[in-house]
Amino acid sequence: MIPEMESITIATIQEKGIDSVVGWFDRHKQSFYGLGWFYLQNQQQMEELFYRSIIKVHKELPRYKRDTSFELWVTSIFIDNCRELSQAKALQSSEEIIPHKDLFKALNLLEDDEKEAMILTYGAGFSQKEAAQILRVSVGKLKELMYSGVKSVRKQLDRSTYNGCKEYQNTYIDYLEKTMERPGKIEFEMHIYNCRECQEDLAAFQDVTIMLNHAEWMNDLPVPEHLIANIKERFAEKEQHRQQKFKKLKKSALVFVSVFAIVIGIGFFTDAFANVYYTWTEEDEQLRTFLQQDLGQRVNLEAESDGVKIKIKGVVADDAQTLVFYEIEDTKGDNKYLMSYEDGLYVENEYQIMKSEAYPRYSFSDLDAEINKRDKNVFYGKVSLKPLEEDEAVIKLKITQVQELVADNNEAGMEMGFRTNGYKSGEWKFEIPATKQPSTEIVLTEQTVIEGIPIRLEKLTIAPTATILQYGIREVQLKKRIDFLNLGDLEVNGKKVKVDQYGSVFSHTQQDMDWRTYQTQFDSFFGEEPEELKIHFETAYFTFEDHKSVELDVDQPLPQTFEYAGSKISIDEIEVGQPTSVVISNHEVADRAFEALHLNIFGENEHETISTGMEQESVLVDKNGVIYDPYSDPVDYEKIEEPRHFVTVQTITLDGENVVPKRLEIYGYNSMRYLGDVMKITLK
Repeated sequence: MIPEMESITIATIQEKGIDSVVGWFDRHKQSFYGLGWFYLQNQQQMEELFYRSIIKVHKELPRYKRDTSFELWVTSIFIDNCRELSQAKALQSSEEIIPHKDLFKALNLLEDDEKEAMILTYGAGFSQKEAAQILRVSVGKLKELMYSGVKSVRKQLDRSTYNGCKEYQNTYIDYLEKTMERPGKIEFEMHIYNCRECQEDLAAFQDVTIMLNHAEWMNDLPVPEHLIANIKERFAEKEQHRQQKFKKLKKSALVFVSVFAIVIGIGFFTDAFANVYYTWTEEDEQLRTFLQQDLGQRVNLEAESDGVKIKIKGVVADDAQTLVFYEIEDTKGDNKYLMSYEDGLYVENEYQIMKSEAYPRYSFSDLDAEINKRDKNVFYGKVSLKPLEEDEAVIKLKITQVQELVADNNEAGMEMGFRTNGYKSGEWKFEIPATKQPSTEIVLTEQTVIEGIPIRLEKLTIAPTATILQYGIREVQLKKRIDFLNLGDLEVNGKKVKVDQYGSVFSHTQQDMDWRTYQTQFDSFFGEEPEELKIHFETAYFTFEDHKSVELDVDQPLPQTFEYAGSKISIDEIEVGQPTSVVISNHEVADRAFEALHLNIFGENEHETISTGMEQESVLVDKNGVIYDPYSDPVDYEKIEEPRHFVTVQTITLDGENVVPKRLEIYGYNSMRYLGDVMKITLK
C-alpha cells in the first residue's frame, strides 16, 4: 500500500528545480511502479511513464491546491499518463517473471474501470472516496466496480461464481469494511444468518479481498535498478542541451553543419524553377535548402497572443526527427523570443502520431544568421520534435510560453543567451500538416570488443535531416561496464560526416535485456550510397565496482588517510551538528584511476543509510594532461580537447541532529578512457 507521502513545496522547487521532483519519485518509486505496471507491463514504457509524470508534476506544482493531499494529486497525474501511454500503441507482452503472476493475470482480464478501482483501493490503499476522486466517478459507482471486479477475480482464480441473493451482493463491501449504517447492518446480518448461499458468498468474497489487501502484490514487483538513474541521465542531457544551445556560433561553422552537409549528400540542384523560386521567396537559408530539394513543406501558419506573433513557416519530417521552422515577432516592443520543446511547447496529439520511444534531437537556431540581425524584434528559429509514426499526420502544436533572448552576454550571465525569468506567456495553437520523407535503413551485424566488453553495431539510418548510428553495449561484467561511448566523425566513402557535439544518446527501444542500446547522430549525407564506413571510437566512460569499507572515528585527530584504487584519500573533516558533514579529498589527479567515487555513509544503525546531500569541487584535465580549474579561471569548454572531470573534494551532509557517522562505504568509481579505435565496415 502507498504510505503517507510528504509533499514538495514551491520553495523547494525554486531552490532545487526538477531534481526535487525526481528525488520525491525516487523515494516512492516502488509504490508507483506497481501502480503503473498494471497499465503498461513493459519496462521501457515504465521509464517513459515516470519521466513524463515527473515533468508534469514539476510543471503543474504551482497550481497544486492544498485542499487535496499531495499523493492524491500526484497519483491523478500519474494515472492520466498511464492511460495515455497504454492507449498510444499496442502493448508489448512481458516475458518477465513477476510475483503473484496468477493474480496479475486475473486483474488484467478485468474491464479497465474495474481494474483501476481494484488497483487504487486494494493495491494502493486509497479510501473509496479518494479512489473515486482520482477516477472521477461517484463513490456509489466505485463500489459497483469494486464488487464486479472482485467477482471476476474470484471466477478467474478458482472458476467459482456467486450464488447469493442479488439484492444483498452490493452490500458485501460496506459490510466487510464496516461502513454500513446500523439499521442496514442489522437487516443484513439477520438475512445472512438464515441464508446459506449468502454465507458462502460473503466468505468467498472476504477471502478474495483479504488476498488483495495482504498479498503486497504492489510492493513485490521488482523495480529496475537503473530506472531513476536513466531518467536523471535524460534530464541531465536535456539541461546540457538547454545551457549550450544559445552559445554564440560562428556563422560559417553553422552554415557548414546545417546546410553544406545536405548539399554534399544531395548533389547539385536539378530543379531550376524550385531553386530560383525559393531563393526569392524564402528568407530562412536552412529551410530554403530543404525546400529546394523537395524535402520539406512550406506551411505559413500564424497566431498572435498578447502582442507576440508566431509564424510556422515550414516543416521537415523524417525518421530522425520532425523539424519545425518558425518566426517570432514582438509587435509591441523590441524583444526577441524563441521557443523550446517541453519548455512551453507541446504536441497535444504526440502520443497518437509520434514515436513514443524516441526523444527529440536538439537543433541549433542560428543566433548570428544575417536574417536574425536585421530586426530587433524578430527571431527566426527551428525546433526538433519526435519523428512521426506514420507517413502523414497533422501536428497539433500548442505553445504556452516563449523565452526572451539577450544580446548582451554579460546580461545573460549563466543563462546562455536567456534573460533570467524572461518568459512571455500566452497561447498559440497550430495544426501543421506534415509528410514524412523517406529514409534509408541499413541493418548492421558487425561486432567488436573494447577492453573486454562486446560492442555490436545494429543499424544505420540515413535521413534528410541527420544520420543515426545505433549500437549496443553488452552488460555481462558486473565489476566493469561501459556506461556510454563517444564517437568521432563518421567516414563514409572516404568523406567525413561530422558527429553531433552532444555524443551518444540512450535509446529507449531496448532490443535485448543483456544489451544497452545507444544512438549517435551525425550530419546528413542523404542521397549518397554508402559503400564503406569507418567508425571512430574516441572515449569510453566506465563504471568499476571496487568495494571498500572505512571506519570513521570522530574522536581521532584529522586528517585521516586511506588507500583506494592506487591513490591516497584524505578524510579532512568530520563535523557533528545539524546537519553533520564529512569532507574527503584527493588532489593528485595525475594517473589517478578514478574520476568520481560512488560512496555513502552509515551511522550507528548498521542498515540505515543517512547520507542526504553532496557537494563537490573538481578540475578538468584535457587529453594532453593540462589541468583547468573552473573555480578560479574562466574555461572555454569548446577549446578543451576531450576533457576528463576529476572530483577533488567531496562534502557529504547527513540529515538529522548530531548524527554521528560510523562508516564510509565506497562501492566503486567512474573513469573515462581514451580509445582511438577504428572499425571499418564494407557494405558492398
